[in-house]
Amino acid sequence: MADTTFDWRSFLVRWSEEWADACDPDDAPTDEDEAAQRARWLGFAPASGARIEALEERLGRRLPPSYRAFLEVSDGWRNAGGFVGLLAGTGNAQWYEDETGFGAEFRSYLREDPSPEELAEVGMWSRSLQLDVESDSTYVLMDPQAVSGDGEWAVYCYKVWAAGPPERYASFRAFMEAMYRQFHCLRAHSPAENGFVNATTRALDAVVEEAWQAALGGEYERAEAALAEPEAFGRPRAGALLGQIRLLLKEGQSPGMAYGLSAEVQALEIPPAPADGGASGRHTRVHPLYVGPLRTREAPFRYTTPGAFGAAVEEARELARWGDTDAAWSTLLVALPSWQPLDPTHLAPFGLLRDSLLGPLVTAERGRELLAVPRGPRAAAGPGPVAKGLDPGGLAWLADWEPRGLRMSEGYRFVLVEDPDPAGLPARLGADADTVLHEPMTDWDADQLVHGRGQSSTYDDKPLVSVGRAAQGWSFAFDGTTRGFDAERFVSPAAAASRGTRAVVVWSVPAGPHRASPAFHLSVAENGEESYAFTVDGGEVVRSGAVPPALDPDPALAGRAGERRVLEAIAAEFGVSLPRYALTSQDCRLHRFTTRSWTRPPGPGETYVVVRWG
Repeated sequence: MADTTFDWRSFLVRWSEEWADACDPDDAPTDEDEAAQRARWLGFAPASGARIEALEERLGRRLPPSYRAFLEVSDGWRNAGGFVGLLAGTGNAQWYEDETGFGAEFRSYLREDPSPEELAEVGMWSRSLQLDVESDSTYVLMDPQAVSGDGEWAVYCYKVWAAGPPERYASFRAFMEAMYRQFHCLRAHSPAENGFVNATTRALDAVVEEAWQAALGGEYERAEAALAEPEAFGRPRAGALLGQIRLLLKEGQSPGMAYGLSAEVQALEIPPAPADGGASGRHTRVHPLYVGPLRTREAPFRYTTPGAFGAAVEEARELARWGDTDAAWSTLLVALPSWQPLDPTHLAPFGLLRDSLLGPLVTAERGRELLAVPRGPRAAAGPGPVAKGLDPGGLAWLADWEPRGLRMSEGYRFVLVEDPDPAGLPARLGADADTVLHEPMTDWDADQLVHGRGQSSTYDDKPLVSVGRAAQGWSFAFDGTTRGFDAERFVSPAAAASRGTRAVVVWSVPAGPHRASPAFHLSVAENGEESYAFTVDGGEVVRSGAVPPALDPDPALAGRAGERRVLEAIAAEFGVSLPRYALTSQDCRLHRFTTRSWTRPPGPGETYVVVRWG
């Protein structure tokens, strides 16, 4: 089957001329390269039909169509990409003998029950046609048993010095097109890149400009598709723009992003390394141009940007630090049309991903929301974008509470105080007069703080709680790491928290290894005195005070269904809600403080355990 779908001569001539124009006159070329520069041709004379047939007779096989068509234009090739100095023609193509033992090495990596495909790929080392003649420890092998429907043989390229298995190409043509792109990439990323201009780069750069305009207009999917080819050719701006789209879509970082961003965009969007160089013990960036989301253990970073959008960022941070992540995201999205790119390498405010408070808000879905908003010079007139909330509102979602990660949690508990200022909660509920409100931190940070206490006891229950706004006029203190409930020793903090206002306390513990049945407690206090309370434990309900009918538990409605009904009633009675996303995302940061003990001290004759560590 002949390869008649590809114009090999035009392709090879273009490659040769671009290579010759890009050669540095100050470099000392080899005799072969000097001759190629003068001739503006990286190839050789075409192989005659007789030479091709002689090669096929020597190999005992007919050559695949694209390699055969290539030989009819050039009997071999110089400088195939950056690491193959000479590619075989009819005179030096030969079966690979695997003298270096790569086949045995890769077979040793196979699992115990390899698939037929895995076995076939490893077997490539013992049967392939070797095309590399001169190379930088790079092998180019064509597998006669990996044949496509059109008769093409798969090509494998293995760089000894690179990690991972050989790269696979569907055909010789696909391999050569990839090497042409590699040639462009290496030139584009070299110090002399500004001098590497030709018809190909101009056409690709025109595509990049159009894609940038489309992306600013909210057509990010069209831009992403259009930028793929320029990025494959190493166009620096394409890598920068595509990298920003991929970051916001949570698709990883584009390899070319580090080369394409201007210094001004880097200074605005990428946080500097810590002044102590990591001496604080926190993990820092692995690369100075790492622009992904802030890692859990890194020092906090505050993203700033100029203009009206910068003001919205500050407003959103204030909302996010108290748990109102939906309002924070809406604030950002509404202001996004006013955002302005610094230069043509700037597509979106991707520095948000690194912000300690706002970065965790940017999910993949929200990244799509952001990218779909026309902004900067392409901002549209009319109503602004409408953000999609992630929080369901209310309290009923807590009936499905599951502890995260490795936390040995057996339930949750919280205090609601009718006070719009969450910063005042430590004065009401703090462990002592010196209790401080910690800066926003992740669950990991909180666990380290608790572990740093060096002591725990079965009588002194002082949790480190998350703090935020529960609704209009209410604040919350929440603990999702509770490990047990003892109705005999429990002391509700509702009365202490209710000085001059109202307070609600809820504690829920599911059935589990240490409990035969679930427990649920509610207590409501006003002006320092408990108004009413009930505890459901072991199927029994113990009440105190006049519990409103809407809140009174139904013993017949057990388990999560009963819990959900009570939580819905509490939310409706007091007009409160808790922010699910802020309390369940492992990366969200909230203020914390240590509360007073939720259990009374041991009485005469009661035993307890104290554990200390160091």
